Amino acid sequence: MHMENFAPIMFAGLVLVMLIGFPVAFSLAALGLASGFFAIEMGWFPAVFMSNLPINIFGILSNELLLAIPFFTFMGAILEKCGLAEDMLDSMGQLFGTVRGGLGYSVIIVGFILGAITGTVAGQVIAMALISLPVMVRYGYNMRYATGVLAASGTITQLVPPSLVLIVMADQLGRSVGDMYRGAWGPSILQVLIFAGYTFMLGVFKPHYIPGIPKEARTMSGAKLWLKCLRGIIPSALLIFAVLGSMGGLPGIDTAIATPTEAGAMGVVGAMILAAIHKRLTWALMWEAMQGTMRLTAMVVFILIGARVFSMVFQGVDGAKWVEHMLSGLPGGQIGFLIAVNLFIFFLAFFLDFFEIAFIILPMLGPVADKLGIDLIWFGVLLCVNMQTSFMHPPFGFALFYLRGISNTLFKEGRIPKPILSSDIYMGAIPWVIMQLLLVTIVIFVPQTVTMFLPKAEVIDTDKVQIEVPADDLMNSDSNSSGAGENPFGDPAPAASDAAPAAAAPAGSDAKQ
Repeated sequence: MHMENFAPIMFAGLVLVMLIGFPVAFSLAALGLASGFFAIEMGWFPAVFMSNLPINIFGILSNELLLAIPFFTFMGAILEKCGLAEDMLDSMGQLFGTVRGGLGYSVIIVGFILGAITGTVAGQVIAMALISLPVMVRYGYNMRYATGVLAASGTITQLVPPSLVLIVMADQLGRSVGDMYRGAWGPSILQVLIFAGYTFMLGVFKPHYIPGIPKEARTMSGAKLWLKCLRGIIPSALLIFAVLGSMGGLPGIDTAIATPTEAGAMGVVGAMILAAIHKRLTWALMWEAMQGTMRLTAMVVFILIGARVFSMVFQGVDGAKWVEHMLSGLPGGQIGFLIAVNLFIFFLAFFLDFFEIAFIILPMLGPVADKLGIDLIWFGVLLCVNMQTSFMHPPFGFALFYLRGISNTLFKEGRIPKPILSSDIYMGAIPWVIMQLLLVTIVIFVPQTVTMFLPKAEVIDTDKVQIEVPADDLMNSDSNSSGAGENPFGDPAPAASDAAPAAAAPAGSDAKQ
């Protein structure tokens, strides 16, 4: 066997171990080590090559950018459990509920706001389903629409800053987290508008699917209702501005005064203040949030270690060259590459978590995209838009699992009259997955949806560059060169006629400089 044939075998083995169902982090590490020992036995690289592995792993654990992940996770866990979602959904539902599809609009808006301050899909889907699903069932909402809008509005948190996957994207692509956040705002807002547009069209053509609730069903109205809405929105907006604005992650803010890790720590303090405002800051809440943060952080670190073991050996057998030759030769240039990559990511999302895709696949694709001249911020945000669907794919979408579990709980508690069928949950997800793929298509063909919020690169026209030397320097130069035609070594300088051919500038040269 030749080494150039081993990279495709390793990649096929990667797909196989992902389909087995064993934890990906350990499967990757085992596959990488086995492939490394085989490569040493075949003489493709020396045994000392594997000694780089401890250094690589230490480099992962000392990466300061990844320290932001536990901070943002802890912030989201506190906000998830402090009752903010319940208060916002209750007030928004009463504010928009009388409008046709009003409960759907309120779920979409609250999902967007919560996504910008929590960054956790599980807590968001569960909290919104516990509050909104019984109300939607009570007032006759179509079951497939109800489950679909709850799942989709929860998964948008993967795209809305401060999404954890955007931090990982920035780290893997070597780009600023602030730029990645700024680039994600355009697709995030567009995704909300697409969801709201679908709800509006459904209200026009199938109004019985999303009826408005009667005005008498409200428990409050007028100034009291608006005050309750603002009580949830204004502190949340201040927290978003403080956290994202400080790290340059908001459109129009090009200067960062804090690193992502520092911004995440500040977000934790803000989340504790919000929990205290809602009178739910307790030791039990803090302990539960810390446990959730510990579990997620440990999972991310183990996946990253396993992915590094695999990628190091894959690079050692020239796997990067194989991937580059395979993808750079696709027809269609940049667009062909992006379409092929997104189809591949969409397929992988049926089986893999977004962290696993980011750590395993992105290091292979990033260098190829860079060589094709694709802006890596655009590329990273585009893949993040695509990876939203990993939570919505039947049959393995985690958001669908969360909904299934919550619907069973609500039925057992008597809050909904009958259990929700799995077919309704899965079929209800399909229109929303199609809308997410529509956004992927828009971002591919209209990159301005990402780049319009990024700072414009300063272009310097070298033809117009002028170098001005102060008059004092010119005088000093003249005085130093007054050696009556002598060069620095004391030998007579050549005559002007002798030096002329060497001094003549070739035709077309930039002699004016």
